[in-house]
Amino acid sequence: MAWTQSDLDRIEAAIASGTRRVRFQTHEVEYQSTGDMLKARDVIKAEIDASARPGVSFAEYEGGY
Repeated sequence: MAWTQSDLDRIEAAIASGTRRVRFQTHEVEYQSTGDMLKARDVIKAEIDASARPGVSFAEYEGGY
């Protein structure tokens, strides 16, 4: 499942309110603890950040006309 910013917003709101049940795109999860929610939030955030990074390319120039 590809995580979205909306999923991240939902889990952050649940953490802030103390709710352990979170409804994502297609499913609902009930976490056992706030610690589990924090771990899940970190995973979601890392995956979103990784997919948002632009690719890196390098140009090479060998002189001449």
